[in-house]
Amino acid sequence: MKIAIGNDHAGPEYKKALVAMLEAKGIEVINYGTDTFDSVDYPDFGHKVAQDVEDKKVDFGIVICGSGNGIAMSANKHQGVRCALCWTKEIAVLARQHNDANVISIPARFTAIPQVIEMVEAFLTTEFEGGRHANRVGKIACS
Repeated sequence: MKIAIGNDHAGPEYKKALVAMLEAKGIEVINYGTDTFDSVDYPDFGHKVAQDVEDKKVDFGIVICGSGNGIAMSANKHQGVRCALCWTKEIAVLARQHNDANVISIPARFTAIPQVIEMVEAFLTTEFEGGRHANRVGKIACS
């Protein structure tokens, strides 16, 4: 499995913890995020992650900013990207099961690192249910 991760200045500690967890599981990580707390623009990182997902260079993406909203909005501008803002494990599971989300957005200022690790683990191991959800997911993209 290969994952792209991107974050702004609100998420360096979250990214570091997630990269350690992912690499310990043998998952390859492409790091597009900042490693400092100096102010940067979240779209710069969200677009890089989403482009890799759109181009199928990675299996999933993880994006992190303060609220999780701005970077999710940026990622969702890309065709084939379904970025879900998650703040609990249950929402992460439903984003995969019902929405076939391929990018998870983390609100760093509203979650704790152990909670985020649990969410990402659940997100990556949950399968899309298909069925009645497939038709709905098909209606998400605009052509």
